[in-house]
Amino acid sequence: MKKPIYVIGTGLSHNGSAVLLKDGRVCVAIEKERLSRIKHDGGNDSLAIQYCLDAEGIDLSDICLVVQSANFDIPNPKHFKGKRIFSETNCPEIITISHHLAHAYSAIGTSPFSECAVMVIDGCGSPLNQYLDLHPEHRGNIDLKFIDENQMICEKDSFYHFSDNKLVTLHKDFSRMEELTNSCLSMPTTKHSIGGFYATISKYVFGDVEDVGKLMGLAPFGKSGKFNFDAFEFISECLYVKDDWKNNFINPSKGHDYFTEHFSYYADVARWAQEQVEKAVLCCLNFRMKRFPHKNLCYTGGVALNAVANAKLQDSLAENNIFFEPAAGDNGLALGCAFYGWINYLGKQKIPHNGNTCFGKQYLQEEIEEIVKGETNQNFDKKFFLNEDELISYCAEKLNSGKTVAWFQSGSEFGPRSLGRRSILAHPGIENMKNHINRDIKFREDFRPFAPAVLKNKVTEYFEVGRDSPYMILVDKTRPKYLQQLVNVTHCDGTARVQTVDEIWNPKFSKLITEFHRHSGIAVLLNTSFNKKGMPIVETPSEAINLFKETALDILVMENTLIEKQTTSFSNY
Repeated sequence: MKKPIYVIGTGLSHNGSAVLLKDGRVCVAIEKERLSRIKHDGGNDSLAIQYCLDAEGIDLSDICLVVQSANFDIPNPKHFKGKRIFSETNCPEIITISHHLAHAYSAIGTSPFSECAVMVIDGCGSPLNQYLDLHPEHRGNIDLKFIDENQMICEKDSFYHFSDNKLVTLHKDFSRMEELTNSCLSMPTTKHSIGGFYATISKYVFGDVEDVGKLMGLAPFGKSGKFNFDAFEFISECLYVKDDWKNNFINPSKGHDYFTEHFSYYADVARWAQEQVEKAVLCCLNFRMKRFPHKNLCYTGGVALNAVANAKLQDSLAENNIFFEPAAGDNGLALGCAFYGWINYLGKQKIPHNGNTCFGKQYLQEEIEEIVKGETNQNFDKKFFLNEDELISYCAEKLNSGKTVAWFQSGSEFGPRSLGRRSILAHPGIENMKNHINRDIKFREDFRPFAPAVLKNKVTEYFEVGRDSPYMILVDKTRPKYLQQLVNVTHCDGTARVQTVDEIWNPKFSKLITEFHRHSGIAVLLNTSFNKKGMPIVETPSEAINLFKETALDILVMENTLIEKQTTSFSNY
């Protein structure tokens, strides 16, 4: 029997992760934060790599190649923010690639395309000197104005073409790093990046650059036209962030109470920033696609997680096929590293990907039952279903009656969205359910929206455009006739960040929504990540039970095992 070829990809910046390919296909992958329980954790990668090895039942001697990526540093194989898993061995071979190249290959490897354009837009990529040290053959692709720059400059956006199993650089833009100042509007990344701008506004509004996702949720509460100036300008094929807009923002948030007191002001700022980002993304991508046209486009990098901008981009490039990379942030770097190793370094053909983005290991039913049987809480009813259809029917009935269900199934999702493997589920139309989940389960701000998970063949019935959105990375408009039935998953502006559920790689979740449709007449469930504010999404059965006990969740389902609270102090939502 032929020995499998294993390739490890590892991302060592913030949002670290590890990916294991087996003969060109992802067999297991995990984000470090899911294991360390520290949001956006990065640096040393031993924990994540060991998880992958254990899940596959192999050790380092079985690995053919390791590909790594990290901003600014080229990590020593033996040591990086602690002793690495490779410290006691000289095998396997370890190579390093640049930041944007890793982003690009993450989209290439998981996209449905054998030929495509690839766009990367984020906050900050590799410094130019590091990029050229790693890829000296690409020197001819860099504009001389960047080569002659005497300050540190980093990747800002990159545009490529992939065909015949090869990636060619078509355009790369770089930017100086922002000077460190005490200003609340100092960019935390490069001076002229879209991602850096959005993070800066997030810090201004919430006091935290890591809360950029909240900004998109806040923006619809604001009013357009409150600020009549632009943050970006496009000059000589490059996008720049202007400086003069900063003079208009002199009231940064001073904490939660201050934010709440001045909610409308910060909502207006968020609306302006979101619209600026949308214009910048469309301007940048339309220009690149006009100059280098191709019917297929892969889009990735942290900015590609902006679901509102993505929908407008899809409308703007309606004649193109666009793949939005689900793990577009730095958690996806490990994916790109692994696929680079397989496709470029080893010279293997890209293997078609089935669209699945759930790469965590599966916990055995016996293991789950053992943990559940050991739970001594007298308030818990435990049920062990032998028949999956009976479990699905029971859960659908409970959801229709207004119960909240924590849904823990198979391997966890890779990326920032829960897609029916580590989810909290609820009825989309019961009054005040959204407020109850935000307040008593997620413990987060009441303006934060929830997503509708809809059967793929029903999306056009409930939503105006009917986008195919399996990764919850595009927004749509809820049809007016369904606004009441979908009140908990429709935002204040009538939009919804839709997940279309594909039965091919999400069969159990698809069956649950189908059964809920039979009970309720609605082929949609409220779906949000199985975590609370500030916590990574749960990975293990023990973490699931602990969070279940901390919150107002009514039911926890892990594979075919169910725990239900007899009573709850949070029932009056």
